[in-house]
Amino acid sequence: MTRLLRSLQPAIAVAKGGWVRAGITVLILALLVRQVDAGAALQAMLRTDTRALGVVALLVLLDRAVMIWRWVLLLRSSGTTIATGAAARIFLVSSFVGSFLPAGVGGDAARAFALGQRTAQRGAAVASVAVDRILGVVAIALMGGIGVAVYARSHPDPQVQLVATSSAAVVCVASGAAVWADRWMRWLPASSHHWWPIRLSLRLADSIAAYRDRPQTLAAVFALSVLVQMLRIVQAYGLGLGLGIDVPFTYYLVFMPVGLLMLLLPISVSGFGLPQVFMVWLLRPQGVPDELSLALSTLIVLSGLFGNLPGAWLYLRRERRTSDEGQGEQSQGGQGTSGKDARDH
Repeated sequence: MTRLLRSLQPAIAVAKGGWVRAGITVLILALLVRQVDAGAALQAMLRTDTRALGVVALLVLLDRAVMIWRWVLLLRSSGTTIATGAAARIFLVSSFVGSFLPAGVGGDAARAFALGQRTAQRGAAVASVAVDRILGVVAIALMGGIGVAVYARSHPDPQVQLVATSSAAVVCVASGAAVWADRWMRWLPASSHHWWPIRLSLRLADSIAAYRDRPQTLAAVFALSVLVQMLRIVQAYGLGLGLGIDVPFTYYLVFMPVGLLMLLLPISVSGFGLPQVFMVWLLRPQGVPDELSLALSTLIVLSGLFGNLPGAWLYLRRERRTSDEGQGEQSQGGQGTSGKDARDH
């Protein structure tokens, strides 16, 4: 665990310098608050049905367990030597640290770095996190496609359909490009392969490509990714019910994948800002007041932060233990020096 905490120090240092992302987040929230009654949104959040909050809390913990499970499957298939408990600790602590880093990629970067430091298999560590993320994003696109297909039968809305389908198409193309990057990157002139960004990208692409030879693992991890996204959509639906929002579940299948994709963009802090704007905008066609939409989007972000609390507990517990051990060593050192002085006199 000490090694894990040390390995996360660079990520924590990056977090301290994220003024640009913090500025973007504050600017977006300021613009949103100018258009929406933030006080009314806060009151709505405070009146949320506590039973809904309790159910959602359990679902959040369940989706964290599933996420750890799918990552462990990838690690096992790649031959990475690490105990399940250690992998779970890395996942949870890096997720907590990622709360202060760019949304979407901060936790992934911290996780890959920590695993690479622990196992000395940096390429495999980055590849496992990259494949985990790619399959998760494709699962989001799949859920969005299913949502549009189901919802469009009874509620055709060209604007919403355009946003959802175009987002899904971009995700699928980008994910395919990432999975097959080892092929198309070698179309680049051979002279460019010695340039360090290209060289490192090729090494990562080769590591990711190795997973194409493990179809059973990929199928299992993808199924778990779909389960995670479904759990998150159900969480949003439960929060909506707790707020008294009367929107059919099929519409959550449409707008939540778009919101989840916005959460992955590394231009906000902890998911605040841009994802909330999109959720407010996408709920307007359903006649949902902006105040309730803002309340729902904020609760969705906060539920994600709630899921990072186990990592915060692990991090702080180890920090305290490390501090106590350091004080104990200093105390023993002082006693030893005093005893030596007494003998000298």
